[in-house]
Amino acid sequence: MPFPPLGLPKEGDRTTALQLIMDVLDDAMAENAQCIDLVGKTSIADHMVIASGRSDRHVGAIAEQILSRLKDGGYGSAKVEGMPLCEWVLIDAGDIIVHVFKPDVRAFYNLEKMWSGDRPEEEKSGR
Repeated sequence: MPFPPLGLPKEGDRTTALQLIMDVLDDAMAENAQCIDLVGKTSIADHMVIASGRSDRHVGAIAEQILSRLKDGGYGSAKVEGMPLCEWVLIDAGDIIVHVFKPDVRAFYNLEKMWSGDRPEEEKSGR
């Protein structure tokens, strides 16, 4: 099923890309999709999105849909790793990093725990 073309993003508007990614995950029936705010934690990205697919084919299909919608939405071609095996696909969409896992691989790496901790300034102000 082809995706409708989206309007071109405004310069610097990554919220639109984030919403597009979250919508694709919902449409593709990805499981346990989470968005982690990385602002102040690292300079590699502003958001990390983590989701699961039920099988390697589902993981690959989710990743393909994200890549297609980003390109159709005017965000260009994102960098992708892991498509041959589809156990863990990483999509680098600039300020947004997307991880799509098979459930057992996601549980093993547990990225949510690693990246969901408080920011250093939050820890200081919370004491």
